[in-house]
Amino acid sequence: MAVGLTGTFTFKPLTARPKPLYISSLHSKLFGLPTYKSPGIPAPKPRASPISARYGGGGGGYPRSNSGDSRRSRPSVSDEDSALDISSVRSEKVRLIDEKQNMVGVVSKSEAIRMSEDAELDLVILSPDADPPVLKLMDYSKYKYELQKKKREQQKKSAALRMDLKELKMGYKIDVHDYTVRLKAAQRFLKDGDKVKVIVNLKGRENDFRNNAIELLRRFQTDIGELGIEESKNFKDRNLSIVMIPNKAVIQKAQEPPKKKEKSQEAEVSAGV
Repeated sequence: MAVGLTGTFTFKPLTARPKPLYISSLHSKLFGLPTYKSPGIPAPKPRASPISARYGGGGGGYPRSNSGDSRRSRPSVSDEDSALDISSVRSEKVRLIDEKQNMVGVVSKSEAIRMSEDAELDLVILSPDADPPVLKLMDYSKYKYELQKKKREQQKKSAALRMDLKELKMGYKIDVHDYTVRLKAAQRFLKDGDKVKVIVNLKGRENDFRNNAIELLRRFQTDIGELGIEESKNFKDRNLSIVMIPNKAVIQKAQEPPKKKEKSQEAEVSAGV
């Protein structure tokens, strides 16, 4: 039983004087006021009467819109999933698959609906354009959840495999301190799984010292060691560069914790001493 709040307010008639009201029925009533049959006698002036109004209680109908508007919001067809719109299937015969991937066969559409209701499952349209259309019994909410879960896992894997490109620039006459800073940055980037592109820019007459720039890049690559693998290089343009990618085998080996056997052997040696 719906419960609501009850309030009372007074209905005030219009201030203008009402026109005479004539009606043929002797016992008819309008807003709870009696009317009279005699054509020469006008209806009495309506008195102020209390009106009981009810707020809240039983709902029904469509819910109000979230914006606070008093108008009701009707659900649109676009909110419904087309895969569950069985009314779109015009054919009286459908090919049905049960929830265990077994082929039930060609049945009437009404029979497929009855089977879905008996199994308390959704009747989902797989191939609406097939002859006859292919339908399947399944828990559609669970099916969509599994799809979203797989999609999130794939996004995580692709993000893990994606490598960002980090660029480091230096001149061919770079000093020792700046060189060390860039070398440590490159090592950190490679350990984080990113590519590293080292660039030496030659301006104007600096192009005469191209060999020095190439030697600098080779030295940088040697100092990186097994942590990076050369992917590509460009020694022809004024912007000389070399690109290195992480050596995953070396990085994973460096991140592995020390083995327990080694610790136990050290403990045995110390105990023997």
